[in-house]
Formats: sequence, C-alpha cells, structure tokens
Amino acid sequence: MDLIADILLVAGSFGAAIYCYVLATRLKKFTTLESGMGGAIAVLSAQVDEMIAALAKARGAATGSAESLEALTARGEDVARRLELLVASLHDLPEPKPPARPPEPEPADEEKRLRFVRRRPARDTVEAAE
Repeated sequence: MDLIADILLVAGSFGAAIYCYVLATRLKKFTTLESGMGGAIAVLSAQVDEMIAALAKARGAATGSAESLEALTARGEDVARRLELLVASLHDLPEPKPPARPPEPEPADEEKRLRFVRRRPARDTVEAAE
C-alpha cells in the first residue's frame, strides 16, 4: 500500500511539474514585447498617454475660447445698451428744417449747349480669330 501511495505521489508531482513548465512557456510568450501581448499592452499604454495629452490641450483651448467668447459677449451687450440709449436720445431731438435756398435760375436759351451723340451701328457679323 505504501508503494502504491508513493507511485501516485511521484506521478502527481511529475504532472504538476509538466503543468508548471507549460504555464511558464505560455507566460513568456504572453509577456514578450515584440510579438506577444506585452507589445500590444505597451502600444496601447503609449496611445493612452498621447490621448491624455491631446485631451488636456483640447480642454485648455476650449477653456480659452469660452473665456474669450464670454468677454466678447459682455462687450457686445454693453455696446448694444449704449446704442439703445443713443437711439432713444435721437427720438427726443426736433426734426431739422431744410435750409431755405433760392431756386436757381434756368440758363437762357443762348447759354444752353447742344449735345451731339454718336452711335455706332450694330455689327451683324462676328468674326472669329483662328
């Protein structure tokens, strides 16, 4: 009975050793940086870092644009208020009277100049340059 227990114990330990060897080789293939999963993880990690930097830049640009837009909006509202006051104050002004001008005398017949207008005849034919 002791002999059978020893044989089973040796067989179990030998099986466990083979199992550990297979796991170790798979783990080495998994963690290689060039071709295995480790390379993919390294690439993805670098991409995540780049995306975080790009997101920080975009956030900074958006914050700057928002602040600029708020300042321009406030300035526009201030100018609109001023224009409203100016237009309201223009309604209070009286209408200006046109200046009284004496009518200009018409030139005498002798002073009138005759005007000659020359017109070119319409061309019926069009020549094309070759």
